[in-house]
Amino acid sequence: MKLFDVYPLFNVNIVKGKGCKVWDDKGTEYLDLYGGHAVISIGHCHPHYVEMMTKQLNTLGFYSNSVINQLQVKLAERLGKISGYDDYQLFLINSGAEANENCLKLASFKNGRKRILAADKAFHGRTSLAVEVTDNPKITAPVNANEHVTFLPLNDLEAWKKELEKGDVCACILECIQGVGGINMATAEFAQGLQALCKQYGTVLICDEIQCGYGRSGKFFAHQWLGIRPDLISVAKGIGCGFPMGAVLISPDFKPVYGQLGTTFGGNHLACTSALAVLDVYEKEHLVENAHTVGEYFINQLKELQKSEPHILEVKGRGLMIGVVMDVAQKDVRSKLIYDEHCFTGAAGTNMLRILPPLVLTKANVDDFIGRLKRVLESFAV
Repeated sequence: MKLFDVYPLFNVNIVKGKGCKVWDDKGTEYLDLYGGHAVISIGHCHPHYVEMMTKQLNTLGFYSNSVINQLQVKLAERLGKISGYDDYQLFLINSGAEANENCLKLASFKNGRKRILAADKAFHGRTSLAVEVTDNPKITAPVNANEHVTFLPLNDLEAWKKELEKGDVCACILECIQGVGGINMATAEFAQGLQALCKQYGTVLICDEIQCGYGRSGKFFAHQWLGIRPDLISVAKGIGCGFPMGAVLISPDFKPVYGQLGTTFGGNHLACTSALAVLDVYEKEHLVENAHTVGEYFINQLKELQKSEPHILEVKGRGLMIGVVMDVAQKDVRSKLIYDEHCFTGAAGTNMLRILPPLVLTKANVDDFIGRLKRVLESFAV
């Protein structure tokens, strides 16, 4: 048997990690500015994380959700406090797609409606409901016909208002910083206007914080820059720093109904331990603040490079969620960064580097990367 080949793979076998660095099976060191799709929040193999996970695994790895799990209770209390949502409820699952699935189901259960509004270029996952609100025909199968979904331009409040005025919209789902879509940022004016319209028409507002959340933007959630408070918040990726985990933060307006939602593996003992270890490190090492400070420095350094580097057309983003738009194909730049400069980045579209490093990134790491990127871009003809 062989693997079902769904990814175009770089010819690198990563076997070890530490902080913002990873190593391949030949011992070559790489600077990691992608963190495995924004998953590695506290750095690779943080000693506190390793210690807590090892201790938990030696005690109890898993038991079902049919009994009390005090780690879930502790996580809900800690996450509520650090995020500013201590009056919300927490539902734990296994991934970001599941988080968005359950957000959409909760919204529909609440108001009984079917229509959903989502933004152009949105990416919310690959499972049935999540892929329906994802604006990418390449991954939307015929069975996912988007029959109940209308895609609208981000920040065009008037377009969203026209749909909401019909009174039949179940939910609006929004990434306040689009990741796969190209580091496109919602404005405060749009977000606040959308929230007001949702309240007026009984529509549920969902913020997808799977990639832009969990401290990456320099606040705990990206929507907190915009002055809104959504009804439902989906999180994943950085919550477990590599352990598969997702969650939904649920407004007090929603009342749980036994049997409506469920999960086998969600919120298991190892998952909760990973999330608690992450929050420990966030608080002790001030990682949200670090994302803001180092992210600002990073964006400024990229803009300085742009002044002398004609291949850079635009620098976008907030905190440690950054896009570099170029007039060179991103696949060519990424290949040179990996094979020549030993550095990992992500991508969006055909000509954007997407930078999503661990939140422990330092200014020295930034300076290191700027030098590597400069050498790569200089290798292309102007």
